[in-house]
Amino acid sequence: MEQNPTTQLVEVVDIQFRTGQKVYYFSPAGLKLQAGDHVIIDTARGPEFGICTAGNHRIPEKDVIVPLRNVLRLATAQDERIVAENREKEKRAYEICMQKIAEQQLDMQLVSAEAAFDGSKLLFFFTADERVDFRELVKNLASVFHTRIELRQIGVRDKAKMVGGLGICGRSLCCASFLDDFQPVSIKMAKTQNLSLNPTKISGTCGRLMCCLKYEQDAYEDLLRNAPKAESFVDTPEGRGTVTEVDLLRQRVKVRLEDQPETIISVANEEIAILRSGKAKKNDPPIPADLAPISGNGKRLRKEREDAPVFLDSIKFRYSEETIAETAQAEEEIPEESAGEPRKNPRRNRRIRSQNREHAPRETAAQTPASAAEPAQDAGQKPRKNHYHHRRNHHRRPKQGE
Repeated sequence: MEQNPTTQLVEVVDIQFRTGQKVYYFSPAGLKLQAGDHVIIDTARGPEFGICTAGNHRIPEKDVIVPLRNVLRLATAQDERIVAENREKEKRAYEICMQKIAEQQLDMQLVSAEAAFDGSKLLFFFTADERVDFRELVKNLASVFHTRIELRQIGVRDKAKMVGGLGICGRSLCCASFLDDFQPVSIKMAKTQNLSLNPTKISGTCGRLMCCLKYEQDAYEDLLRNAPKAESFVDTPEGRGTVTEVDLLRQRVKVRLEDQPETIISVANEEIAILRSGKAKKNDPPIPADLAPISGNGKRLRKEREDAPVFLDSIKFRYSEETIAETAQAEEEIPEESAGEPRKNPRRNRRIRSQNREHAPRETAAQTPASAAEPAQDAGQKPRKNHYHHRRNHHRRPKQGE
């Protein structure tokens, strides 16, 4: 990965206190270290023994946890003998502590015991479901080892990291082999990956959700963005239908066809078009019957509407510049003997008639003959009433004074 030229780099080495534990950054303090070297480092608890997992390298300054402590020196043969004696002391302390817990009948499970490099302290790790009063236990252990005693309660995941073991996959536990920090894992991840919610199948040796659920969560989230939901209404090359099953890893779905409910087909995600995402709701508008961009039903119905007969009154003629030029050229080519005769152009004649109707004077009632204006009535027949004016006068509101 390319670093920003303005980013300040710091030279560090990776140090691990015990095999399988978290890796920390330390300053080499001028030493050239390689992976596998045993060193003595400066910590908040004093000098400690550590193992170098990565030699001198540079990292951005923002990744360093302040203060950055130094590597004091390379471990000597005397340091190696002290570490071996401390390991034997830890085993004896573990056995004695287990006996004291059983004698006092304390509800706690001892995990491990660690001795400081200089022998100034013994640290015991334990797990418990509830708070435990271990003051009497501390007094008994101090009277046996004549050193400072510290008891620290940890969680079940930290216990699995310290003890180690094999997972259901047959390999060593991730937390005990390469995981530095525990990532939060939720039951939502198991639902997203369509796993069985049986606790025995999704829980690890520690009794908590397996850490490996976090590994594939990002990949499943990306697949979900490109996959339709269950009960979605989609269009496929064989017709429209409802999604009955979604296969995220293979990027395929099973669709029950709308026209053939007993037929279920398997289609790739890129071969479908989503018409409705998810299950239909009460207020959702109906999906048009011609909305089928994949199967072609929509194109066929639209073509039928375009090919349907159209009334001539709704047709609008549009003339382009080329059409007008061709018409003018045709008029110039008319022979002289037929120049005075009217041309048989139906479009021009229709336009002339419409112009004559617009400019023709309207006939008034005085100019219109009586016989033409009003049909003759029989002698005994009553005159016809104008129903429009009769209804209008009937509903007219009377004015004041009438």
